[in-house]
Parts: sequence; structure tokens; C-alpha cells
Amino acid sequence: MGELTNWAGNITFSTEVRRPESVPELQELVRDSDRVRVLGTGHSFNRIADTTGTLVSVADLPRVITVEGDSVTVSAGLRYGEVTAALQAEGRALHNLGSLPHISVAGACSTGTHGSGDTNGTLASAVSAITFIGADGELVTLTRDDPDFLGSVISLGALGVTVRLTLDTRPAYEISQVVYDGVPVGRLGPDFEEIFASAYSVSAFTDWLDPDVMVWRKLRAGTPYEPEWLGGRIADGARHPIKAMPADFATQQGGVPGPWNERLPHFRLEFTPSNGEELQSEYFLPRAVAGQAFEEMRTLGKRFEGLLQISEVRTIAADDLWLSPSQGRDTVALHFTWIQDEAAIRPVVGALEAAILPLGARPHWGKVFTTDAATLRECYPKVPEFISLAAKYDPAGKFRNDYLDTYLPSA
Repeated sequence: MGELTNWAGNITFSTEVRRPESVPELQELVRDSDRVRVLGTGHSFNRIADTTGTLVSVADLPRVITVEGDSVTVSAGLRYGEVTAALQAEGRALHNLGSLPHISVAGACSTGTHGSGDTNGTLASAVSAITFIGADGELVTLTRDDPDFLGSVISLGALGVTVRLTLDTRPAYEISQVVYDGVPVGRLGPDFEEIFASAYSVSAFTDWLDPDVMVWRKLRAGTPYEPEWLGGRIADGARHPIKAMPADFATQQGGVPGPWNERLPHFRLEFTPSNGEELQSEYFLPRAVAGQAFEEMRTLGKRFEGLLQISEVRTIAADDLWLSPSQGRDTVALHFTWIQDEAAIRPVVGALEAAILPLGARPHWGKVFTTDAATLRECYPKVPEFISLAAKYDPAGKFRNDYLDTYLPSA
């Protein structure tokens, strides 16, 4: 058997993964292990999931998708694409999705994954109940009524092994996706509010050197849209976020209405969008400083040349989850897809952080960053409460690893 790596191939895990096929089997595995970490679909870009102890996957647990009223309860290892197809068949929907439907529900929620939309929170903000296996091997269920709940959903795997999640749903809806080429990059700051309020979900793609921005507007079906808009024009064909890449794997564009689960992601479930030869960083800032952040990015544009494949700008609504990137504030997210050369990009990531950390940026927990541990803890104001919560549920540190010991050390 070859070495086990993450999706991008930049992380080689320290041990083989165990794949229990039932919750009782997983409980026994947790109970008998000194150290445990959970590996989802491997879409993190740092060692957040690694361990020298027992590395487990929940992907082979029995499949659960139970729709009851306005909620759906799912097994943690299911991919979003599987859950959303089942919901659509029942006439139900989630509020938002990430760009990839290939990621697992528990992994995405536990690391703060998000889509876009001025009124859309992180994927974790839809969670109304969570069940995890604690350090003693017993099941723990927390709901929104529990005082520990706000620290339990985006938990980086520090409280236990999640086996089930209950998510809020809403009636199914249709989305039309329209892509605009040629929006001047200089309008991104002055027209920020108009751009990101113009659709249910909006993404702007740029390399911070090109004078133009490509804007993907995901509109509720039936919403009128203009052939020309803010200096740009509707694309004359399908687009990939990276202009030079073929658009075969991208979700349907051209204003064709379709189910929410086939339009909100950028990529189709039936295709692997790339071979993973990339690294990613992401930073979350208060909306009020968006214009300043964009100016800093344009200043750094030459530093990005040859290293940055594409940058994406999105918005996220505020929530109360303790380790959420949008905890306590409406947020603008700056995402960076780099070439896969960590030695080359780290100095540039450092320069990027020097420019935007003073503006209140929060690094993404699961991506490449250079921020030191003390500074990272200051970026997330609820870290002290979370450290106490982790100690409550895992006093002996069974679910800890080098990453958590570095960035969220036990009290």
C-alpha cells in the first residue's frame, strides 16, 4: 500500500487510516486508542487531521439521510453531493453549498467551510444538532439549546469523532448561474455592495494583476439579469474559475435554471475538478474593510505573479459559532489558489498576511498560513472559551495532535 496523502498531495499522513463500518465498532476503537484524529475527504492543506496515533475515517459508517419536517439528519462521512441529491428528491434544500460537492459534511462543518452570499452563513450555521463519540467512547449529542453547542460544530475535531449531524432545510429552489467577463477590477471596491447584493450567491475571480474581474452570479431562477453589467458582459461560453482551464467540470452557466444543488457549487459532483496540484490559503475580514483589502491585494499583485492561479472573493453572513471565520461579523473572504510549491509561496503568504492581518483578517483553519500561534488565537476572540470546552470533553487530550497543541494549546 502506498503512502496516504491529502487531496493536494502536499501532506503525507503519519499512519494508515482505519475505516470502521459501524458506530459501535468506532466507539470501541476510540475507547481503546490513546490518540485519535479523523480524516474526512482530505481537502485540508495543512496537518490539521494528522496524528501518530489512530487515524480514522467515518466514510464507511452506515449511510443515514433522514428527512423530518424542516430538518435532515445525516451520517457524518457522507459527501455534500450525496446529501443534496437526496434532499432535492424530497423537495428540500440547504441554504448554501461550498464550491466542491465532493467534501464530507462533518469535515466541511468542523473546519468552517462556506459558500457565498450576503445573507448566507457558513455550512456549519445550518447545523442544529451534532452527535460525536467522546473520549470515553460514549455518544454525546448537543443541540442549539445546549450552552456547549456554539463551540461544538466548528471544533477542528478537538471534542470527539462526529458521527451524525442534523441540518436545517428549506423548500427546494432553482438557481440560474450567469457569468460576466470584463468587470473592471477597479470597481470591486467602490461597487462592492452592489456586486455582492446582486444575486443569491456571488463569486468574483481575479489574479489581482488582470484589469478585469470575472463575476459569477447565482440568481434565484426568474430573476432578470442584464447582458451588460458594471462594465462587464455575459460570457460567450462556459467558464472555469481559472480562465485557461476547460469548463467541462463547471456547473451549468448561461442563465439556464436548475436545481440549487446543481448550481450553487462551482463544480459538478460527477467530475473531479482537478488533480489537486495546488495549495490554498484563505482569509476572512470584516466587510467594512473590503475596499482596503482589495487595494492591498492589487499592490501585492506583482508578488503573486507566477505563483497565484486564481483568487476568489466571496461574502459570508455573521454567525455565533465560536471558531467560525464569520463569528460575530459579516465577512468578506479572500481565497487564494496557489501553484503547488510551498517553499515559493510561503514568503508571499507572509507578505499577504502582513498586509491584511492589521485589517482584522482571520486565517482559514485548514489551509496554508504562516501566522504564528499567538497571533492566530487573537484573530478568533472565542478561542479561550473553546480551549476550556475542549478540556471539558477531552481532559486527557485524546483528540489532540501537534496542530492543536501548537495553535490551540490546552489550558
